[in-house]
Amino acid sequence: MKITALDHVQRAMPDTADAPARARRFHGRLLGLSEVQKPAALAGRGGLWFETGALRLHLGVETPFRPMRKAHPGLQVDDLDRAGCHLDDHGVKVTPDCDLPGSWRVHVFDPFGNRIELLQRH
Repeated sequence: MKITALDHVQRAMPDTADAPARARRFHGRLLGLSEVQKPAALAGRGGLWFETGALRLHLGVETPFRPMRKAHPGLQVDDLDRAGCHLDDHGVKVTPDCDLPGSWRVHVFDPFGNRIELLQRH
């Protein structure tokens, strides 16, 4: 067996009435990911799927829900300053981190408390 690529990242969200709207605002409007329709066989499980280019991010409903505070996806961006300002302007706390050589990066949390790293290689 040879692993050839990462197909998608699965994250969790709570099973609440407002969770899909909150996920669409953050992942769709703020991060710029496009929502894609889940396959019919999986749609009844709840959750949402987003993607852009080769990136696929799946949000599944989890009960009880516990946010991922340490484990996280690292999403590469083309302009970290612009991304950070955009998120900050929309009320998302952006925490800079200078500890990774060769990269500029920040950490943010989605509306459910899941950590996300945004980074730009230099």
